[in-house]
Amino acid sequence: MSMQRPMVEVRGARKSFGAAEVLKGIDLSVDRGQIVAVIGPSGSGKSTLLRSINHLEALDSGEVWLDGMQVNQPLHGQAFERHINKVRQQMGMVFQHFNLFPHLTVLDNITMGPVILKGMSKSEAHALAHGLLSKVGLADKIDAYPSRLSGGQKQRVAIARALAMQPKVMLFDEATSALDPELVDEVNAVMKKLAAEHMTMLIVTHEMRFAGEVADRVLFMDGGVVVEEGPPSEMFRAPQKERTRTFLKKYLSA
Repeated sequence: MSMQRPMVEVRGARKSFGAAEVLKGIDLSVDRGQIVAVIGPSGSGKSTLLRSINHLEALDSGEVWLDGMQVNQPLHGQAFERHINKVRQQMGMVFQHFNLFPHLTVLDNITMGPVILKGMSKSEAHALAHGLLSKVGLADKIDAYPSRLSGGQKQRVAIARALAMQPKVMLFDEATSALDPELVDEVNAVMKKLAAEHMTMLIVTHEMRFAGEVADRVLFMDGGVVVEEGPPSEMFRAPQKERTRTFLKKYLSA
């Protein structure tokens, strides 16, 4: 019986900004349908790792693979641009800040990608947008402009927009960290719904309780390396490494 290949695989990832090495040979594997949460202090390399997966940050060395295809292929010029644009269509990414187009309605924010990049008909894209907005609880906001939405609503639209490209994996980079506390739960609820549907997800988060509820596996990063990883039950109740215990103590001792 052949083993199923990982949906996302990172091999020996290294990245420096000037003299500061922020990724020091990271290896990571995410199986199809798996939810992996990445935790760690600020500056540990979490967001750089996530951004390198869809080549928003180019690695100095190492490889990134998506469903058996190398993301950072040694191509140049237009050949690489065509390749990376094709790859990015298969990865949905949600950032801290919502990056919605302010001059477009919610409907147009969601449908622009599928129509322009995937050649979807407008009627098909509109039907898709209606379904996704219902999924994220915003069916009544389809004609609204971003300026009329709360932060939580904007982030839910951003998730719907990413899902509209029908990606193989969703990448969340501190998706709730810019939100007021009372708006966090509505975004987390959408992510929990995706987890229940077995969407492959890689989630950088500072919310330990949420990570424990939704993740199959938790990675703790510090100083550009993966210090420890395991299922949430082990990571949050009985971490093996002292550095992990010290970091988690301030979150879990209350």
